Amino acid sequence: MNRRRWWGSLTAVTIAFAVAGTGVAGSAQAQPGRAAQTVTTATPPGDATSKAEERRVDSVPKPKLSWFDCSVFSPGAECATAQLPLDYDQPKGATTGVAVLRLKAKDQKRKIGTLFLNPGGPGGSGVQFAAAAPYFLSPDVVDRFDIVGMDPRGTNFSDTVRCWPNLGAQVNDLSGLNVAFPFTAKETRDYVRSSEAFGRACSTTGKPLSGSMSTAEVARDMDVLRRTFGDDKLTYLGFSYGTYLGNVYANLFPDRVRSVAIDGVLDPVAWAGTAANAGVPQTQRIKSGEGAAKALHEVLVRCGTAGKRYCMLSEYGNPVKTYDTIMGALKKKSLAVRDPESGDVVFTISYADVTSWLLDDLYAPSGAAYVDSDLTFVLSLLDQQAAKGTAAAQRQAQARSALLAKVKAQRSARAVAADTKTRQRAASGFAFPYDNAPEAFQSVLCTDGLNPPRAQGWKKYAANAQRTAPDFGPLWTWASAPCASSTWTVRDEDAYRGGFSHVTANPVLVVGNYWDPATNYAGAVTAARLLPNSQLLSSDSWGHTAYGTSPCVTRAVDRYLLSVALPDRGTRCVGDDQPFTELLSSLNRGRSVPSRPLPPVVPPIPGAVPRS
Repeated sequence: MNRRRWWGSLTAVTIAFAVAGTGVAGSAQAQPGRAAQTVTTATPPGDATSKAEERRVDSVPKPKLSWFDCSVFSPGAECATAQLPLDYDQPKGATTGVAVLRLKAKDQKRKIGTLFLNPGGPGGSGVQFAAAAPYFLSPDVVDRFDIVGMDPRGTNFSDTVRCWPNLGAQVNDLSGLNVAFPFTAKETRDYVRSSEAFGRACSTTGKPLSGSMSTAEVARDMDVLRRTFGDDKLTYLGFSYGTYLGNVYANLFPDRVRSVAIDGVLDPVAWAGTAANAGVPQTQRIKSGEGAAKALHEVLVRCGTAGKRYCMLSEYGNPVKTYDTIMGALKKKSLAVRDPESGDVVFTISYADVTSWLLDDLYAPSGAAYVDSDLTFVLSLLDQQAAKGTAAAQRQAQARSALLAKVKAQRSARAVAADTKTRQRAASGFAFPYDNAPEAFQSVLCTDGLNPPRAQGWKKYAANAQRTAPDFGPLWTWASAPCASSTWTVRDEDAYRGGFSHVTANPVLVVGNYWDPATNYAGAVTAARLLPNSQLLSSDSWGHTAYGTSPCVTRAVDRYLLSVALPDRGTRCVGDDQPFTELLSSLNRGRSVPSRPLPPVVPPIPGAVPRS
């Protein structure tokens, strides 16, 4: 297929950020056949790895890897666990296990080296991501590289961080986080309470691993593994949060960069924080909310321009005003959805739920169609005055059935996943499966970035975010409330604080998508501006990240990885999927909902594993 995406390829992996621009002045549309050239522009001499970092990583012996067959993940895959220093200041001290999966290059005679992958998160599984590489990477890349994914320390198949002694304690402490974001006074109190409990738990029970999970530590792990696999320099492809890992590596080890491609780019200064901006929550200053709000507004405008033959919501009038009507009604009262047969209330739809669904919709390249469907059917459910037998009443009945079917499908999938985990743990003597995804995500976020002191303050910060990024601003802002520095007190003294302007041995490729709802396009602009030896590839595409959305982007990234050749300066690609360019009848959708389960209740944080 011409758009290689990994939505659904990995269980649980969906994978932030200054006001996004809308174009590159004077840029020309790149032709797929001429997406790259060898850059001859002079750059300053490359910077060297600091003596301190050399002492940290180069004194670590190559870990002995006992490979075993793990083709259960992917045909031909082999796996191992690398024992790496818990604290690189004590390279011969305690260790932590880091899980690694490798798919060997199909053309070993022409192998270039090792390509490290990271899907984002923080907390996404590099092991599962690498296992899926043949499904989303181009054949030439799979042929010429050993594909390697490592689960960052503390996560997934690596030795995991645990901030609670058991599942029950975790569930009790985090019960207030089981909303997309708090909106009512009670939800806010509960969310703050759970955020404070989260910080205290990871600052006590979670130690020492919770204090050794910053991105800098993962970059050091990756450098040791690079040397273990025999590569003189690193070849890397990272998405979403994985762009911060690539950026940190490039600045810690600038002379060890062969090719580092980062797609869906976090503003590194905003993510890490400075003394000047530490009073703004980390997930607000990266401006994901602004990126999502901009993308949704553009979808609604294009819906109105296209008309009802292309977009269902335009049948109700101006889509921007219709959206405001829907959200205004939900802010006043949540919507009860009843079983059409029994009349019982099956679930309720809140303002925060719909905001979360729309963010989930915008993650996909074809997300405009999902936005159209979700808003149309929520509006139909709100239309309680429709007379029986009318078209509006038929839409309303259809909406109830469609949403009910989506919820049942989601609950069934979650039940199957929970049952699988329970049986796996039971076989090992554990009756209750412990899922450390919450602390895996938060331990990286909170050790990487600076945050204000008290979780209670997030109510004010969310209100500020609502003014600059309607609806999506509060959703993103609240995600970092557990990082409040008075309760999340565990620190990684070796976390990276900058700068982000080191000159790398080879150029870094920075890829930004204008309409990314998670990693604001301006994050790519900032990262490329800071890195002296880098180049920005811009894409007028939809969804989260750009690789796979058009031959233009995919070929440019592939060629860079294979030959370190950059695209023409100023290249601007255009995604294959553009909103409302096909008639509804040609999509064979009519008035039906696209086949897709209901989005997770809690939004995907920058490339995160959705939390439930």
